[in-house]
Amino acid sequence: MSKRRVLVVTHDKWPQAMAASREAVTELERAGFAVSHHDDALAERFGDADTVVRLDEAVGECEVVVVLGGDGTILRAAELTHGTQVPILGVNLGHVGFLAESEREELSEAVQRVVERDYTVEERAVVSVTVTRPNSPEPLSGWALNEATIEKRPRQRLIEVGIEVNRRPLSSFGCDGIIMATATGSTAHAFSAGGPVLWPDVEGVLVVPLAAHALFARPLVVGPTSAVRVTVLERSPLPAVLTCDGRRTIDLPVGSTVEVRPSAQPLLFARLTTAPFTDRLVSKFSLPVRGWRQAAAEAGE
Repeated sequence: MSKRRVLVVTHDKWPQAMAASREAVTELERAGFAVSHHDDALAERFGDADTVVRLDEAVGECEVVVVLGGDGTILRAAELTHGTQVPILGVNLGHVGFLAESEREELSEAVQRVVERDYTVEERAVVSVTVTRPNSPEPLSGWALNEATIEKRPRQRLIEVGIEVNRRPLSSFGCDGIIMATATGSTAHAFSAGGPVLWPDVEGVLVVPLAAHALFARPLVVGPTSAVRVTVLERSPLPAVLTCDGRRTIDLPVGSTVEVRPSAQPLLFARLTTAPFTDRLVSKFSLPVRGWRQAAAEAGE
């Protein structure tokens, strides 16, 4: 009978992460697992999703990928599991750790839950990203779990963009950039830029302009069957750059187009609790669920 397999993803140059990794690997191996290790400093490039070199070519044979780190490390793990049926289990060693399921002090319990297969699997929507550049014979394809962001590369001046939904013109303006996010990414870069929080079961694409010089430049959400297309217009004084999940980038010369649409292939996350998303928001953002009047009344009792 072959051994059960687990891939552990962490950052080799972070002492706290390496200590947690040694602890997790020891417990997993003691339970009979074959454990592989991957350093999240390695990354794929935009358009390389089908040819990315993995530490373990049999990642698809793993039961789960255990991630020790922050959301950035989880996004690296997503590069490894994208296109497979392997779920990600995140143990937060960073700050907010919105994508993580457990905290550092819960590591031993999380490992035991993996050993006992005591977890559920949740699907998180992904967007597919297609880039067409002038003088390039073929479009390039990528994807994002959180967001695809178009931004100006030099600091001076703005980029001029045109936005279409389902190939119908919507608006054009000068701006610092455009964020196109999933529901998962609505609590990341898009949230910092003033976009709304979307519950994970909301399908579609959230569009958030960055410092737009326009009257109609509010965040909007398009439906799950729609595609958002952004063009770096010919009149733009600057080229742009596309970044997916803060990791995979590609230059966008003037005249380039980026089309973002919901993907039919989700990413999988292992969940140790059935707590609703509302509770996760309250916990991760330390939201005040008790008003000062209620707190004062309880203190006087």
